[in-house]
Amino acid sequence: METEATTGVPQTSNAYRVLARKYRPQTFRDLVGQEPMVRTLRNAFAANRIHQAYIFTGVRGVGKTTTARIIARGLNFEREDGSGGPTVDLDSMGKHCQAILESRHVDVIEMDAASHTSINDIREIIESVSYRPAYARYKVYIIDEVHMLSTAAFNGLLKTLEEPPPHVKFLFATTEIRKVPVTVLSRCQRFDLRRIVASDMTAYLRTIAGQEQVDIEDEALSLIARASEGSMRDALSLMDQAIAHGHGLIGAESLRVMLGLADRARVIDLFEAVMKGDAARALTELREQYDAGADPVSIIADLADYVHTVTRLKVVPGDGHDPSLSESEQVRGRAFAEALPQRVLTRAWQILLKGLQEVQTAARPVAAAEMLLIRLVHAADLPSPDEVLRRLKSQMSGGAPALAGPPPAPGGGSGAIATARGASLPASVPVRSAPRPEAHAQPTMRIRRFEDIPAIAAEKRDIALKLAIERDIRLVRFEEGRIEINVAEGAGDIAMKLSRALQGWTGTRWIVALSQEQGAPTLQEVERERRANDERGVRANPAVRAILDAFPGAEIVRVQLQRSEPEAPDVDEADGASQMVPLDPDDDDDAL
Repeated sequence: METEATTGVPQTSNAYRVLARKYRPQTFRDLVGQEPMVRTLRNAFAANRIHQAYIFTGVRGVGKTTTARIIARGLNFEREDGSGGPTVDLDSMGKHCQAILESRHVDVIEMDAASHTSINDIREIIESVSYRPAYARYKVYIIDEVHMLSTAAFNGLLKTLEEPPPHVKFLFATTEIRKVPVTVLSRCQRFDLRRIVASDMTAYLRTIAGQEQVDIEDEALSLIARASEGSMRDALSLMDQAIAHGHGLIGAESLRVMLGLADRARVIDLFEAVMKGDAARALTELREQYDAGADPVSIIADLADYVHTVTRLKVVPGDGHDPSLSESEQVRGRAFAEALPQRVLTRAWQILLKGLQEVQTAARPVAAAEMLLIRLVHAADLPSPDEVLRRLKSQMSGGAPALAGPPPAPGGGSGAIATARGASLPASVPVRSAPRPEAHAQPTMRIRRFEDIPAIAAEKRDIALKLAIERDIRLVRFEEGRIEINVAEGAGDIAMKLSRALQGWTGTRWIVALSQEQGAPTLQEVERERRANDERGVRANPAVRAILDAFPGAEIVRVQLQRSEPEAPDVDEADGASQMVPLDPDDDDDAL
């Protein structure tokens, strides 16, 4: 492995170089986990099909800028005798290699776009590209965090990027590829650098530990690989810290203390307590881990991670050995996967995923974590809707009351179907939808009930009048051709509008008179009272009570009656015109 420690790059004798810099890759062979990109570049160099611009994207610490420097070294590789050309085989140091690796070569210009975002900075590049390189074969521009450039800077770079001089190459690096304009992306060859898998990372860290003469446990290597989340730079920084913390000996337990991580085995114990519904043991386990220095957020995150592990083992039993998991974790995970239903694992994942955000933002994270575990324990043995239905059917077959509707409500109907939040109950009997008004109603209809008028207004597409009738009018007297009403304050000239509408619908003159009498309740008030009666009837049903008891906290959010016969308004129309059915005053789409 060729690194800065072995390439002859001078180092100050007493200056300590952090591992992330000391073991920075110097050749394509040293790049860990990026074999597809290396293969593409090797073939391009061999065929002399070197692109004018490359852009590298990926998470932090996977080697984007390092890759750009290695490419710059390969493009300008030249032996001391002047021989050689662009290559990916960099086994020896060339004439320009050392200066490029130290970022001090005059023809390899590195720019941090985070601090050079303006068009003026790009204008300097545009003006300098016309000049040939001073010493090397190519003039290479490396722009890090290129997504930070301003819109004007990107626009200024476009023409030069599309048609650069033959002696110029551009290398871009970014962690936010979506922020780079598509016009720039279309002019570059893109490489997505992958996260470094745990097996490759642990092997690389073990090699470095040997060179540094440090004893480190395999479990500690796995902890570093897991905590770095695929970033080699983060892994080396954590290892640097672990070496200082352990003073030459790195154990898993000391590493957990340093990182504030929970013991993985104890996380599994916590998972077991939660799945068994043992709230006292779960809270005790959480408090002990917290007292030992584990961060509540890390505990919950590790718990969610283990739920994911168990779920994968359940869905894909032969997924192979995960190098980031110990043998004990694998064995216990398979046992949990066999014992726990998929619905329990899915529910636990959803609760933990939402609860993790609550713990992160809570003023007292440990208290929030405890409340989250209580919620999870409660949900662990909560029956699914299917199980509730099976239990109810079993009770019904044993003589318990069947899932029937409540007593008839004032609004009419022979039964009810309730939908509770947290439960989805199929209808025990079909619900017949009320027939919709026909569109060809004739203007010679006769209206014999005030309650039919809103449905006719809806059928005529006069929704504003329909809502006003239901909300603002209290009926005093009704007879064909004459209506006396009490109108709510602020209702406007609703009496005149209603009179004109009735005359247009029926072809006869209607008188709508205002009265000082109180009148009957509005149609909306009648409907609200009907729904309240329906809900009271549903709550009195033994089967519905059993469902609500099985799902604590569930609420009845809607009641729909099964009508024995559709209620048709008393509307006569000439020439056999169709009957009209009044719509629900509060919901035009209430019928199923």
